Amino acid sequence: MRKKAVKWAFLAVFIALIMVVPVGATTISELQKKQQELRRQQEEVRRQRAAEQSQLNEIALNISGLEHEADDILAEIEGLDESLVMIMASVDMILDEIFVKEEDIAITTALYEQAQLIEAAQYEGMKLRIKHMYETSDVSLLEVLIESNSLSELLNRLEYMEKLNDYDGLQLDAYIKAKEETEELKEQLEDEKAGLLAQQHELEEEKGELERLLSEKRELFENYEVLIAGARQQAAVFSANIRNQNQRINQLAAQEAEVKAQEIAAVKAAEAAKQGTSGAGGNYASPGSFTGSTGERISAYAVQFVGNPYVAGGTSLTNGADCSGFIWRVFRDFGYNVPRTSFAFRSAGTGVEYSEAKPGDIICYAGHVGIFIGNGRIVHASTERTGIIITNAAYRPILAVRRLV
Repeated sequence: MRKKAVKWAFLAVFIALIMVVPVGATTISELQKKQQELRRQQEEVRRQRAAEQSQLNEIALNISGLEHEADDILAEIEGLDESLVMIMASVDMILDEIFVKEEDIAITTALYEQAQLIEAAQYEGMKLRIKHMYETSDVSLLEVLIESNSLSELLNRLEYMEKLNDYDGLQLDAYIKAKEETEELKEQLEDEKAGLLAQQHELEEEKGELERLLSEKRELFENYEVLIAGARQQAAVFSANIRNQNQRINQLAAQEAEVKAQEIAAVKAAEAAKQGTSGAGGNYASPGSFTGSTGERISAYAVQFVGNPYVAGGTSLTNGADCSGFIWRVFRDFGYNVPRTSFAFRSAGTGVEYSEAKPGDIICYAGHVGIFIGNGRIVHASTERTGIIITNAAYRPILAVRRLV
């Protein structure tokens, strides 16, 4: 079913191409003029395509540059994001430290206030005891003498009173020292808190600056995305134009090939009317019947055998030939001694780039060869099913292009 569908599709294209040729273009001269006009149109479309391709290449370079710059900005944004996260973490740590310092300061303040109260109470009690002792010193001493039963007891009581005074003094000194140490600790904690607050302020300022830079970079990145999107839209337009131009070139090439076939048929008919013979047997134009460069004459000569059969190992242009046998016979009819196998053709003559291929050049594939007839097309002995046909030269990967003439 698929083969039948392809056959009918090919037939429909063939009929459409025939209909393109004007009804009045029946003479060889008119057919040649038609071919020239089709080639001129193809060249014009190719020039347009080249201009479009040049602009597309510029846009592609522009997109590449914009994407590179956008990637750099994105890397900067990622770096700023990381720095901002670190600063925010530092601020959180400092806030925790400030909280702890405030708690320590509150505790130290309470201890300081308590030390002040104890110091004041101790001082007041000591003053009262001293005042009482001095105010009643004679009585007390007399009482001590009277009440003491012995010298030893007297000395003990006097020593006790002295120790009591010493104890009061030591206690007072201890409370004063504790209060002073607590005050120093409080001042130290206040200084440390002040330092933490200063760090917090500086970090908050740095955070604000980073947020500002991030905002600018993100806005710039968004602008690049807009520019890249616009460039891609332009590239899509040029790519669509190039595709349309390629289709147009293929259409014109197909029309030219059909007109060429009509010219060959007309030449064959004229030649048959004159002499009824040809250089290859049958009603075909002889090699000397064609004009143009040698390569153009060879390709025109080869095209007239389109439709003849493919025969493995054959070298007959009318009764059947394989791919290399077909080329061998065509070139032999022009007096050239060329290889007989498709593999040998890959090293024959001079190698050229496909973009520089001219009519008469040999297009080499893996296990196959064909004759280039111009406009991206070849004539070749294809398969037993299709025989000798004209197809697009790039229908398979091209391994080499060899120039023998």
